[in-house]
Amino acid sequence: MSRYIVRRVIGAIPVLFLISFMIYGILLIAPGGPEARFAQNPKITAGQIEAFRKRWGLDQALPVQYCRWLGACNPDNTGLAVFISDQGWPNFLPSFLGGGDNGILHGDLGFSIKDGRPVTVVIGERILPTFILAGTAWVIWLTIALLAGMYAAVRRYGLFDSVMTVVSYVGLALPTFWLGIMLLTLFASGLKWFPAGGMFSSRDVPIFGTPDYWAFIGQQPVFAFVDLVKHLVLPVITLVVVSIAGDSRFVRAAMLDSLGQDYVRTARAKGVPERSVVMKHAFRNALLPIVTNIGLEIPFLFTGAIVTETIFSWPGMGRLSIEATNAYDYPVLMGVLLIAALLTVFANLLADVVYALVDPRISYG
Repeated sequence: MSRYIVRRVIGAIPVLFLISFMIYGILLIAPGGPEARFAQNPKITAGQIEAFRKRWGLDQALPVQYCRWLGACNPDNTGLAVFISDQGWPNFLPSFLGGGDNGILHGDLGFSIKDGRPVTVVIGERILPTFILAGTAWVIWLTIALLAGMYAAVRRYGLFDSVMTVVSYVGLALPTFWLGIMLLTLFASGLKWFPAGGMFSSRDVPIFGTPDYWAFIGQQPVFAFVDLVKHLVLPVITLVVVSIAGDSRFVRAAMLDSLGQDYVRTARAKGVPERSVVMKHAFRNALLPIVTNIGLEIPFLFTGAIVTETIFSWPGMGRLSIEATNAYDYPVLMGVLLIAALLTVFANLLADVVYALVDPRISYG
């Protein structure tokens, strides 16, 4: 197992480099980039534009810009062609890998064009709100999807299965933005049962994440918790309804495939209790495709739900992505996409490792 993990980690390195190059290249050629945004100000002179280009390395060739973003080239490099011709290929690779102290290889994601703060600080402020929202919704919808999918498969074509089928199709057909707006209209604007958005009640609770907020939690933990739960209800319902619809059908299909296998019929013929047949034989073997689906949803805990967070003004990673896109804050957007790609690769590796724990027949020796 350890050798397999090492091989997968080594194999993931070129994949991550390729993803990072694609992220950098696509955002660099996107229209209305940071340079164009900067030049829209009529008071900006040509000299200031050129200084801006030089400050952000936009005056250099694409390979050099990418190299500097990685932190693998020194800031005074003017071109890879000169760098290679001066040192030659044998000395190029060590110098390339040992570049400056800045860059993503050194844990530096750059600085936000919008406010000049480090990207790691900007992202760090949004991780906890996203984890609270996405984590709560993730646990609820997986629990309900697993139980509902299993029961629907065991009671195939029964009343519960028929109701779940209708509910699933309705849930799949509901656009997230429409469902969120309807919940706001009914329960926030109409009945006024829940807040219309945000993460805290600004009149009663300090801004989330600030020292005053943590001090407030220490003083009034019950009130702070209840206030947070009230703000969680509507966005969590939006995420859960849409997500359960697909995942419950996926679990049902995996369970039906497993219940139709010969080993299940053999276990029943031997008189094994139905609970053991379902949980020990059918469900455990149905977990393999389910684990894959769950693993691919792990990056959601970091990236958040863009539409839902925007509708409910939730200060998480999804809303940060929208704000960075609207402000042409490409360093922040590249940082979010890069970390999401890293989590996706990690989630796939984690799913493969869990395979061996779920099914002893799988060996990576």
